[in-house]
Amino acid sequence: MGLTVNPEQTERLSRIAELVEESDTIAICAHTGPDGDALGSALALELVLRAKWPEKSFVGLLADDDPVPRIYSYLPGADRLVPASTYEGIPDLFVSVDVSVPHRLNNGEAVMRRARRHAIIDHHPCDEPEADAWLIRPDAAAVGVLVCEFALDLGVEITPDIARCLYCAIATDTGRFQYQNADPEAFQVASLLVDAGASPSELSLNVYQNFSLSYLHLESLVMGRITTFADGRISYSYATSSDLDRTGASLDECDGLVDAVRSVAGAEVTLFLKEIPGGKVRGNLRSKTDKDVSCVARALGGGGHRAAAGFTVDGDIDQALSAALPPLVALFSDDEGASGERA
Repeated sequence: MGLTVNPEQTERLSRIAELVEESDTIAICAHTGPDGDALGSALALELVLRAKWPEKSFVGLLADDDPVPRIYSYLPGADRLVPASTYEGIPDLFVSVDVSVPHRLNNGEAVMRRARRHAIIDHHPCDEPEADAWLIRPDAAAVGVLVCEFALDLGVEITPDIARCLYCAIATDTGRFQYQNADPEAFQVASLLVDAGASPSELSLNVYQNFSLSYLHLESLVMGRITTFADGRISYSYATSSDLDRTGASLDECDGLVDAVRSVAGAEVTLFLKEIPGGKVRGNLRSKTDKDVSCVARALGGGGHRAAAGFTVDGDIDQALSAALPPLVALFSDDEGASGERA
């Protein structure tokens, strides 16, 4: 299958390939709290580079000390990932995957700082990337799309294991091809990956039909708290630390809860909050229309895309709501009747 050639992208990927060629040791790391795109793309990138340069040394790092989220543990190579905090090497090249901002590498930032070179492959907007080479394409549906196209540029065969990782990356970041970013390029690449051995049913069974009973109890609590603002155009809910203790659910199971809150009819913008260790709250934002939630996330110290963004703030749920709801309501300030709470 032929994909549209992007000359600027090809040039940027060629520069990254040159850095790999010039390096003996390469470390690959995705962002803290990795999702399916981060993990799938990082694992696939390592497989691609190993296939092209089998004589070089590669290590896949986890930004956090937490294990790979259970729903992604089926991905080939997930069991080989090493916590960055335990890695003491000085790699010739450090590759940031699905992240352009150093602090979002968490423990991986220290490895990146001591690496001799740094490259980035990402689709989150970044005005001033801190790297020797980078491909940052905000219009790409997922980093998995970019890694697949990198493999094709390198002449690397898309093996079933590579395809499984990249399909997870693309399918999860497009919400099973339901979000606004599910463009023709994403479908083209997904088709190529299924042809190469990716299984949509495998992804569904592991990621979307693999919830623990504790998670379902937590989801019930979250759904029971859904509240709307701005005449129903903003929906929000939250999960506290005590909710997790009470249900037995784990933090890494919370990622999909924003979609439950997002499903409210008439809601254009969604906020889901969860308490995390250290007296902090992590927020997930989603938009179903042209409202840009990334500006709200950036104002709160986070980032992301127009339709999907996130942030982390100090404090409790009430403080996080006080910080996030006013700028969300302001997104509708030019519309009539954009105020007021509706349970």
